[in-house]
Amino acid sequence: MTRAADTLPGAPGEAPAAAEPLTVAVLAGGRSSEHDVSLSSGGGVREGLRDAGHEVVWVEIGRDGVWRCGGQPLSVTPAGGLLGVDVAFPVLHGPFGEDGTVQGLLETLDVAYVGAGVAASAVCLDKVLFKELMSALGVPQVDYVGVRAERFRRARAQVLAEIAALGLPVFVKPAHLGSSMGIVKVSASEHVADALGEAFAHDGLAIVEAMAYGTEVECGVLGALASERDAGEAAHASEPGEIVFSGEFYDFGAKYSPGGMELKIPARISASAREQVRRLAVDAFLAAGCDGLARVDFFVDGERVLVNELNTMPGFTPTSVYAKLLGASGVPYPQLLDRLCRLALERHEERRAYSY
Repeated sequence: MTRAADTLPGAPGEAPAAAEPLTVAVLAGGRSSEHDVSLSSGGGVREGLRDAGHEVVWVEIGRDGVWRCGGQPLSVTPAGGLLGVDVAFPVLHGPFGEDGTVQGLLETLDVAYVGAGVAASAVCLDKVLFKELMSALGVPQVDYVGVRAERFRRARAQVLAEIAALGLPVFVKPAHLGSSMGIVKVSASEHVADALGEAFAHDGLAIVEAMAYGTEVECGVLGALASERDAGEAAHASEPGEIVFSGEFYDFGAKYSPGGMELKIPARISASAREQVRRLAVDAFLAAGCDGLARVDFFVDGERVLVNELNTMPGFTPTSVYAKLLGASGVPYPQLLDRLCRLALERHEERRAYSY
């Protein structure tokens, strides 16, 4: 098992190293249903980078998938970089941005970029594949069934029997959407098929999860620089925070409506559960091959800690959960953004040293 750093970089008393300002391309928008959420996150990142002393180039990806800079369509050349920037910050949520597609394009352009690489992005956005990976590693998590639309058409009775074994209620959701989009809570077995139909309208793969009891807890993970890894710090885990909401479950409205949720830091869990959360957050981050950052979500019931999912590019305004978790752990928002860019540049140089 890995160890999370007890003190995060940039904690009070640690002076940040002086470094040259960077030119950063902030990519926001995208083709997914999380387009508007991405624009909000991207705007926060843009202002935070400016506060950190960096120059920002804004690249907006339309719902049509066209990349635009200064309102003009953008064309790129393999190995030609991106607008002459030092690093790209893809603040994109959901398919066509957080699933490895944009990361693959940035790799082709030979430009450093913030966050998880191609494989980790693809694995973590696929909720079923991520859970299968965690199962293989023995990570405790919520019981689930993955259902492909084609299999449901072919073996409906068998699939419904597998879902029935989870008990009721269950949560049905598309496997590749984030921001709690498309979630349906099902409390009666006769409604399961309809809920799957709704999920399949968004995605050919759905996930059905058993009801998990306890406190919803989230933990931010921040990547370690090479010097820190050499000293034995695999990655840094934030102070866990507790999600408090008034509705039946933590849906899109609770996440993004004013007053829909409250984040309590530190989470009201035991000291041993806190350490389990921090350790498992780093373990999941490393096992999935993530880089830079992630937010890992949990259910905590007493001393029982279950991993729910991992988000490789969580909401990123200064008031978003990830930024608040890191801020409460001693890393202010502008410094956090600066560090993520430095991590991206370091990874890019490390990978360039390999012979392919």
